[in-house]
Amino acid sequence: MVDSIKLLRSGPLRGEVTPPPDKSISHRALIFASIAKGKSIIRNLLRADDPMRTLNAMKALGVEIRDSGEVIEVYGEGLYGLREPENVMDCGNSGTTMRLLAGLLSGQPFFSVLTGDGSLRQRPMKRVIEPLRMMGAGLYARAGDTLAPIAVKGGGLRGIHYKSPVASAQVKSAVLLAALYAGGETVVEEPRKSRDHTERMLPAIGADIRVEGLRVIVSGGNDISPFEITVPGDFSSAAFFMVAAAIIKDSEILIKNVGINPTRTGLFHIMKRMGADVEIIDERNVSGETVADILCKYTEGLTATDIAPEEVPSMIDEFPVFCVLACRAEGTTTIRGAGELRVKESDRIAAMASELGKMGVNVTEYPDGLEISGPVNLRGTTLEAHNDHRVAMALSIAALVAEGGTTVLGVSAVDISFPGFYDRILELTG
Repeated sequence: MVDSIKLLRSGPLRGEVTPPPDKSISHRALIFASIAKGKSIIRNLLRADDPMRTLNAMKALGVEIRDSGEVIEVYGEGLYGLREPENVMDCGNSGTTMRLLAGLLSGQPFFSVLTGDGSLRQRPMKRVIEPLRMMGAGLYARAGDTLAPIAVKGGGLRGIHYKSPVASAQVKSAVLLAALYAGGETVVEEPRKSRDHTERMLPAIGADIRVEGLRVIVSGGNDISPFEITVPGDFSSAAFFMVAAAIIKDSEILIKNVGINPTRTGLFHIMKRMGADVEIIDERNVSGETVADILCKYTEGLTATDIAPEEVPSMIDEFPVFCVLACRAEGTTTIRGAGELRVKESDRIAAMASELGKMGVNVTEYPDGLEISGPVNLRGTTLEAHNDHRVAMALSIAALVAEGGTTVLGVSAVDISFPGFYDRILELTG
């Protein structure tokens, strides 16, 4: 893919679109199927770079995985069927792959090494290394055991009660994966509720797990049963079309088959609060997750809002495109308690402040968030995606309402989560 794109102000977006499959669930389905005993079937897996890193890592650990195009068949060898990899495992840009595998490998009686691209090697890993060491695993990393590559010598784990300082589904899931191999009971407690796909999947496949408020409790040693799953559409990818429809005059989009897990849909509720015309229709259950269609229409007179810290975990990946929405709302939108955004694929607070500032937005940057005044008539210019797929797509949506042409640099990052994103935009503009 070329690494830049020029976008012009768009007419209305109309029609139906199905977002790509959910990235978070795709990762977890591959990992759990690999440690189940028997054949699991995964339908609608996201075939983007991040989940493919997880798939290839599981193959490197000795798991047979067949991809027929329609379905993925995973032939799991059980909790203790993985084998020592012959080489370093490259997680690319995928923090989910690295952190979840650190947890899984902590339970294995062999040596392994996880690395990634330049961006991933700068993301914080102490947050998973610390609790996994408390459980008895040997993990070692660069920069005082804070940065990848991570070397893991696993086995001999014991249950712990871990109070996580951050609300992070990746940290929680890493510890829960290790807990499957630990003696006794493991408790993970979060300051706020993060996305709960791991907790939803594990009991359905035989793990001894229960959820009590902000605590998740797992007893180790139980075999995982093989399963069949259909991965729903990714809400975080749907978010770009939700915002585009709300801010591009006369737009109306029906987004099909979207996962609306309540730990993920903060943006939907905040858009409603701002006066956006968004509606959930045809709600249904698919493989233990709630799925629906979302109808989104252009809304005149959006009003600014304040995002409280407790709302941030449920819209952590939607932050870049929410900033674009805030530019078009009347008044000042404030986001606080979002310091976690500084350690994503990019520093998303700094990235959005910098790039929207180039488009004429009055942005105030805080250590843990932003203040955005609107509405602003955005102006076209040259923008930088900061090697971040969600920043690239958010800036592309901003370009569709900007005066003049906008060039977005670094758009190859989009393939990490949403191959075909620009094709979908073209289809909706007719």
